[in-house]
Amino acid sequence: MDIDTQASTEARSTVLIFMDLTASIESIDYEGRGIAHRDGKVIFIDGAITGETVRYSPYRKKESYELAQVIEVVTPAAARVTPGCVHAGMHGGACGGCSMQHVDVRTQVASKQRVLEDNLARIGKVKPETVLRPIHGPTWGYRYRARLSVRNVHKKGSVLVGFHERKSSYVADMRSCEVLPRRISDLLLPLRALIASLSIKEKLPQIELAVGTVAGRHVDVLVLRVLDPPSAEDARLLDFFATQHGIQFWLQSKGPDTVVYAYPAADAENPPPLAYEIPEFGIVMPFKPTDFTQVNHQINAALVGRAIRLLEVQPGDRVGDFFCGLGNFTLPLATLAREVVGIEGSKPLVERAHGNAQANGLAAKTSFQVANLFDVTPEQFASWGKFDRLLVDPPREGALELVKALPSPGDPAQPKRIVYVSCSPSTLARDAEVLVHTQGYVLKSAGVVNMFPHTSHVESVAMFERGV
Repeated sequence: MDIDTQASTEARSTVLIFMDLTASIESIDYEGRGIAHRDGKVIFIDGAITGETVRYSPYRKKESYELAQVIEVVTPAAARVTPGCVHAGMHGGACGGCSMQHVDVRTQVASKQRVLEDNLARIGKVKPETVLRPIHGPTWGYRYRARLSVRNVHKKGSVLVGFHERKSSYVADMRSCEVLPRRISDLLLPLRALIASLSIKEKLPQIELAVGTVAGRHVDVLVLRVLDPPSAEDARLLDFFATQHGIQFWLQSKGPDTVVYAYPAADAENPPPLAYEIPEFGIVMPFKPTDFTQVNHQINAALVGRAIRLLEVQPGDRVGDFFCGLGNFTLPLATLAREVVGIEGSKPLVERAHGNAQANGLAAKTSFQVANLFDVTPEQFASWGKFDRLLVDPPREGALELVKALPSPGDPAQPKRIVYVSCSPSTLARDAEVLVHTQGYVLKSAGVVNMFPHTSHVESVAMFERGV
C-alpha cells in the first residue's frame, strides 16, 4: 500500500496548531480526499466528505493547490460513519493503512466508480455502454496479504509492528487491525514482544503476511525479512511462538525467491501447503508466501468468475492470458476453452503456473511462455498465433505496448473480445483509448471491484469487443 512519506508527523502537527480555516467540500478525489476551493486554489482535505463543512489546516502549500487535514467536522455528511478501527482517524498519529474508514462503504464504492468513469472519459475519451454492478464482499478481516513494517523504539526499548502512519515514514503504534483476520490482529502485540526478545531485532525490518484458504481451513504464514540469520536462541523462540500460535515462519534473506520455510521445525519435512481456491471452477492454487496473489480471496474468486463470463469463452476457443502470474485466470479459463496460453515476464512464476496446471489436471489444455510484455512488437504478438479472446491483467503500469501490438482492425487474427482487469484506472483509460480509437474495439462494459475496502485503491474490470 502506497504511503506518502513527504510530511513527518511532527511537522504536520505544528502546522495544524497554527492554521485553522473553514471550507465546504464539493467532491472526493481519486485518493479519497475532500476537494474544496479557496482563494483560487484547490484544497485537498484528508478526512473530508462531499457535502460537509469542515475546519481544516494545510500541511503543504503549492502555487495552485494545498494539501490539508480535517481538524473538525462542522456539518457532517450523511455518509460519515464512525471508523471500525481505533487506530483510524483524522488526526496525526493515525494508522495509514486505511484512508476511508470514516466513509460509508456504499459511498466508498460509488466514489471509486466515479473515479473509474472520470478516468475513462478524461484520459481515454471513452464511455462504457454498460456500467457493471460493483463487485464487493467482506469489508473487515479481508486482508489475507499484508506487508507490516518493524521499528525499534530505542528510547522505550520496545518494538512496533504495523502499517506506516498516514503521511509519515513512522510505524503506527498498532495494537489491533480490523482489516486483518482476527487471529492475525490478535498476534500484533505478541509479535512485538517476540521481536523485542530477538538478538536480530535490529536486522528485521519487515514482516509479510500470506494466508492460504482451502475448504475453509487456513494456513497462516509470516515471512520475516532477516538481514542476519537468527541465533540458536532466536530459533528456539521463533519455533516456540510458531507452534504456540499455529502459524508458519518463513525467512527471507534477500529477494523474494530467497524465502524458505523455517518454523515450526517439527513440520519442516511436510509443512501444511499454502494455497487458495476458486470454487466456481474447481481450482486449487498453491503459491509461495512471496508470490503475488490478491489480498482478498473472496473478491478474487468473484472477479475471476465475472471476467470469464464477460469473455464468453467457447469450447473451441484459443485464449491468451497476458500477465498470467501463477495462472489465476489461466486455469479457470482452461476448464472452458480448447487451449489457453499464459504469458508472463517472470520465469519463476511461469514455472509455478505450469506446476499449478499439472496439479489441477489442466496441463494438456494450457501452455506458458516467458516474455517481456512491456516491450511487445506486432511481429512477436503474431508469433504466438491467433487468439480468439484475450484476458489482460497487468500491474499498475498497464499494457500499452501489448494493446498497440494487436492485429489491426479488419485483420481476421484480431481477437473478438478482450477483458482487461486493472489496478489503475488511469492506465486502463490510457490503454482503452488505443483499443477504441486505434484498434477499433468498442468498450462494452466496465465496473469497479472493491478489492481493498476502506482505501482509495480502485480495482476494475472492462470488456472490449471487436468492432463490426
